[in-house]
Amino acid sequence: MSAKPKKKDRAGRRLILLRHAKSAWPEGVADEERPLAPRGRKAAPLMGDYMARERLVPDLGLVSPARRTQETWALVRDKLPGRVDVRDHAGLYEASGAQILDVLAEVEAACRNLLIIGHNPGLQELALLLSDTGNADTRQKIAEKYPTAGLVVIDFDTADWQGVGEGSGRLERFVTPRSLE
Repeated sequence: MSAKPKKKDRAGRRLILLRHAKSAWPEGVADEERPLAPRGRKAAPLMGDYMARERLVPDLGLVSPARRTQETWALVRDKLPGRVDVRDHAGLYEASGAQILDVLAEVEAACRNLLIIGHNPGLQELALLLSDTGNADTRQKIAEKYPTAGLVVIDFDTADWQGVGEGSGRLERFVTPRSLE
């Protein structure tokens, strides 16, 4: 009698990119201190509900220190099951896609599902940089507009975050608050 073959352990990684929700532009307030607008306070929990329903729950969240990203995270976090380890990361504020890729390389291998909450144009650049060309229609939508509270999920077949590079990810989905309403 032959033994049943063992399932191959997929050492893959999942990257969830969430742009902060719509922010306000109060006069005299520094960019880093801008709060969420009413539309953003509505969109962030909507995206959190979606993430919970779709089991897009990260092991680790890296969040820009800007007030609008922190407020987005607070509203999303309240919708997710369990506790998510989260770290503020100053390197995400005003970061380019290439700079965010450098942040990814620092993430420990034990983290399989990573959430980054940051800003544009960096998140849009990163999504296009990392995703392969297999999902051309979705890539085109991201290239045209990555709106506030937009969510991109990219999967990688790699054992750690250092193995993530240009074109190495499979674009799994792109979801916007408008598509959920």
